[in-house]
Amino acid sequence: MKATEFSSSIVESQVETDLPRGISSNLARRKLSQRFFFGLIWLAGLLAVAASIWIIGYVMVQGVKVIDLEFLTTRPAGGVSGEGGMSTTIVTTLYLVVLTITIATPLGVGTAVYLVEYAGDVERESRFIARLIVIARTGVEVLAGVPSIIFGLFGFALFVSFMKLKFSLLAAGLSGACLILPVIIRTSEEALLAVPRSYREGSFALGANKLQTNISVVLPAAMSGIMTGIVLSVGRIVAETAIFWVTLGGSYRLPRNLLSSGRSMALHVYMLASETRAFEKAMGTAAVLIVSIVLLNLIINVISQRVSARAMGRMR
Repeated sequence: MKATEFSSSIVESQVETDLPRGISSNLARRKLSQRFFFGLIWLAGLLAVAASIWIIGYVMVQGVKVIDLEFLTTRPAGGVSGEGGMSTTIVTTLYLVVLTITIATPLGVGTAVYLVEYAGDVERESRFIARLIVIARTGVEVLAGVPSIIFGLFGFALFVSFMKLKFSLLAAGLSGACLILPVIIRTSEEALLAVPRSYREGSFALGANKLQTNISVVLPAAMSGIMTGIVLSVGRIVAETAIFWVTLGGSYRLPRNLLSSGRSMALHVYMLASETRAFEKAMGTAAVLIVSIVLLNLIINVISQRVSARAMGRMR
């Protein structure tokens, strides 16, 4: 024990002995209850981590048994036996992630910038616009908790049926963008609110207008938080099945264009587990799916760190 820690403990014990007996016992009970609840928090965290490790470890151990080069480079053959590999599902998933993020990110970040940077000025000028902004904020909060199958049915009714896009990559991308928009809006909004006011005031003092300030100062400073929302959205796109079951279709062939049907990895796992006897291949696909999610998150984090570093370097 260091000298400072030893002396502080002596001082605390001396203070407790100098206090009246009732106050001293009350402090002792509070310390005991604090340690008890801290222990519960640690126990809950350890249980959650242990459960996650157990589930992921079980899937990986079972899935590695069937993963080989042929499994990764051949396409599914269809049928009850579940023959073939999963090559087309990997490519389709990457197409779907890129398309969905490309559609949703500008809309979500732009909405967050408006709500944080411009909505306050507009609300003071017009009561009608102020009510619309309140409705928009409430809608974002509500949509964040809506089940994915509801977005799937909406996408099927609007994009597949009404707009005649049929079961296609484009219909699935538009539906997926609707699904992740609330997540990107909320996380981007919180990231923008976390940017210190002094950043904006310093930019204004140097003669920049509001648009220049938002593009050159606010957005780069909030980039890490915005990228967190994008990472969460990527994970949700890769893992979703219900919404893409009714919009993407389920074809095992590789999509040739935006109007072609396809099958994501999560959808392939669901179809193997529910419609075939190839449960071991479903576990192999699930293992590849877990690795893909980790790799995508790492890639996005590396890109976000480099973009943030460059942006902050320019600001300095």
